[in-house]
Amino acid sequence: MLGFSEPIRALVVGGQGGVGGAFVASLLQDPLAQVWMTARSPILTSQGRLFTSQLDLTNEESLEATVASMGDQGFVPNLVINCSGLLHSEGRGPERTWRHLDLDMMRRIFDVNTFGVALLGKHLIPLFPREGRCVFVSLSARVGSIADNRLGGWYSYRASKAAQNMIIKGLAIEAKRRWPSLVCVALHPGTVRSKLSDPFTSKMRPDQLFSPEQSCEHLCRVIESLGPDDSGNFYAWDGQVIPY
Repeated sequence: MLGFSEPIRALVVGGQGGVGGAFVASLLQDPLAQVWMTARSPILTSQGRLFTSQLDLTNEESLEATVASMGDQGFVPNLVINCSGLLHSEGRGPERTWRHLDLDMMRRIFDVNTFGVALLGKHLIPLFPREGRCVFVSLSARVGSIADNRLGGWYSYRASKAAQNMIIKGLAIEAKRRWPSLVCVALHPGTVRSKLSDPFTSKMRPDQLFSPEQSCEHLCRVIESLGPDDSGNFYAWDGQVIPY
């Protein structure tokens, strides 16, 4: 599954969200896989092959606590999938013009979409085994492609995802020196039916939207096809490279 020859030990960050939850369910269909799921809000207790912990990506101490809990359980991940993300909050949507820019909101979006991803790399990549396949995936967005930006707007979200992509590139370059089999990539899941996208999809045709399960299935195929030479790149749900 996903190109692994050894049993998967996956950490899914944001496992209570749409795509994150679909990944958790999909991974647990593998009878040998173990899954550690995190969420920002309190979650159910661990059971069987599913382990859980509360994690606030904007708080490094929270991440350190999760890493410590994984160590206590002897859980050594070989797959990390970050499904967390922030596009808007209640009463405040993405900016349509520079007049809507708000520094506090920009900081919140960067905290989750960019700085949180950097902290995940800092604390989780060193846990990977030095030999064998290991994969670090973070969900990005096509609108974070600078080359693909033809409409403008959505300043904070676009910029935070573009910055996340640079973080992924840097992590891939540095980690390759010690983890030559690492695959570290940013993935665009397509437009998925979720709380994050609901306010912006009313005019889209049904065939332009994916369910979380469909998106997960597409992304699993992409992950399975990737090798170490693909590390540091940005891919769409259909496997096509997206220019940074």
